[in-house]
Amino acid sequence: MKYDIVLAGVGGQGVLSLSAIIASSAMREGLEVKQSEVHGMAQRGGAVLAHLRLSDKRIHSDLIPKGTAQMILSMELLEALRYLDFLSPGARVVTAQNPFINIPDYPELDQLISVVKGLPGAIIVDAEKMAKEAGSVRATNMVMVGAASSFLPVKRETLLALIEETFARKGEKVVEINKKAFEAGRG
Repeated sequence: MKYDIVLAGVGGQGVLSLSAIIASSAMREGLEVKQSEVHGMAQRGGAVLAHLRLSDKRIHSDLIPKGTAQMILSMELLEALRYLDFLSPGARVVTAQNPFINIPDYPELDQLISVVKGLPGAIIVDAEKMAKEAGSVRATNMVMVGAASSFLPVKRETLLALIEETFARKGEKVVEINKKAFEAGRG
């Protein structure tokens, strides 16, 4: 089994946190994990990209070759579209629909949604709304972990345990918000 995920977003959206939850869950279940992070001008709202490779066999490289990823998991529509050439046939795009408009010529939201909806197996999530309903817009990335969770080679329970451990130092309320956000994304 091999499962490669391209994670994308914009600085400050929690891309690396959601990658860490998935990676730690996979390791806990005995899978091999390799992760590569490429940070753009993340502090200025620039692109953030991570490659996450999960396998039951040894992984030789942390970079995902183009045309081989099983999923793009994105916090932002335009960032999801930027990496389509990494997808293998039949792969999924799971993306938040909420734009992060950080350039003057940002495309129309309806146009981006239309392009993503045209992709086979694409899932667009109103992650910001779900996170607010769970108790905090800061939990948007956990909504996206939930949205992707049905396709990941790790168990729901393991992901929830890692969410609990990751946020425990911030208090029970933050833990519960993030777990609720995960479940909302899972649908």
